[in-house]
Amino acid sequence: MTALFMLATLVAYFSLLLFISRRAARGSRGGNDAFFRAGRQSPWWMVAFGMVGASISGVTFISVPGWAASTGMTYLQMCMGFVVGYVAVAFVLLPLYYRLRLTSIYAYLGERFGPRTHRTGALFFVLSKLMGAAARMYLVCMVLAQFVIVPYLGSGLLPFLLVVAAVLLLIWLYTRQAGMQAIVRTDALQTLCLLLAAGGMAVAAAQTLGLDLRGAVQTVCESPMCRVWEWDGASKQAFWRQFLSGVFIVVVMTGLDQDMMQKNLTCRSLREAQKDMVSYGLAFLPVNALFLGLGILLFSLCAAQGLTPPAAGDSLLPWLVSEGVLGAWVVVPFTLGIVAAAFSSADSALTALTTTVCIDLLRVEQRALPAAEAQAVRRRVHGAVVLAFSLCMVLFKLAEGGNMIDVIYVLASYTYGPLLGLYAFGLFSRQQVRDRAVPFVCLAAPLVCGLLDHFAPVWWGYTFGYELLLLNGLLTLLGLYALRKR
Repeated sequence: MTALFMLATLVAYFSLLLFISRRAARGSRGGNDAFFRAGRQSPWWMVAFGMVGASISGVTFISVPGWAASTGMTYLQMCMGFVVGYVAVAFVLLPLYYRLRLTSIYAYLGERFGPRTHRTGALFFVLSKLMGAAARMYLVCMVLAQFVIVPYLGSGLLPFLLVVAAVLLLIWLYTRQAGMQAIVRTDALQTLCLLLAAGGMAVAAAQTLGLDLRGAVQTVCESPMCRVWEWDGASKQAFWRQFLSGVFIVVVMTGLDQDMMQKNLTCRSLREAQKDMVSYGLAFLPVNALFLGLGILLFSLCAAQGLTPPAAGDSLLPWLVSEGVLGAWVVVPFTLGIVAAAFSSADSALTALTTTVCIDLLRVEQRALPAAEAQAVRRRVHGAVVLAFSLCMVLFKLAEGGNMIDVIYVLASYTYGPLLGLYAFGLFSRQQVRDRAVPFVCLAAPLVCGLLDHFAPVWWGYTFGYELLLLNGLLTLLGLYALRKR
């Protein structure tokens, strides 16, 4: 019965997405301007609201509640750094992108340094976004396979492959025509569904515990897991490490990320894009507080009913839903939540990857191809990106293990560090570098970071956290400075 409920919810939800996508595509005729830029006519408030869902992703919906037992609410320290990072992106990077009227933000690297640097930046983004977005989708596909396919076909790799194929086919169908023009609208719907689903899950947990709103808030606040601050400098959750990491994670994973910035570049003006970015940044803190509070309620429910929660935090929410602890009706908001979160992050990732490959690597617009030929190239690239995306998810399945949100931030520390160094040198220095040498610097920095991450606990008794991103960017910056033209 649970599988049928989930399947019916998925069919209804996807039908609505496809309807909105077709409405958005009406009049665009599948043109590249609509796909890449949405005609630069997107309402700022719609972009801001949609970006909440795109940033949260299915990993946050499933993983963050499970963090409450191990790290309490110390993740909010990083979210505070996120807010500062969004303000920095709004007033430092957005003015640059709008002044240059960029479609791909990595074109700046070409203008500042040269073609090899341009392609290097684009390739690092492709690598990082492909792995990061696939990691987000992987966990959601695992949950959907467990609920929808496993009851009929049994466990194994086949149910996961079927879900991956179905989900990516659906995303390809509603993004292939209008791209960003459709995504700006569908993401707003998906954010609404995500927030309603999170609220519904919290209500279900409170009702099962016999609590009203005031009692639920009091339970969260009085729990030993409601611990926000960590001042032990040796801990990975130490405030200064979390806060600074949060600032720079936003700078690189939003401000230097084609996926997130492409939506902002569809706004009508710089001022509207800045309002969108700041509003979205301020919303990030309360939304994550909601998910952590939900986690505390779920662990309190387990304690009240004598249940032993699963060892993996990622499994807590799916386990409670599958066991019927929260009630039968919870299947609907749970399904809506994970699918909305997954689709809103994956659809824009696929579109941004298509944009980067077409504009930065294949130079479709610079070659001045006829409109029909340029659209044909874009469609082929879009299909290839979908296939690469599915391959990455299969690789994650074969090497499964670890908390996926932690995996995503660790991957970002290695792949976004060179981008951080490149943009920092470009923005805060007037000197030029040897364009041919830039790819070698950008490859060397992550390799050195990997060695330090491995040997630092042995040599100095220090374990790197997400501040590895800062070290990676700094090493790239120093390498560029050493290779500057005198």
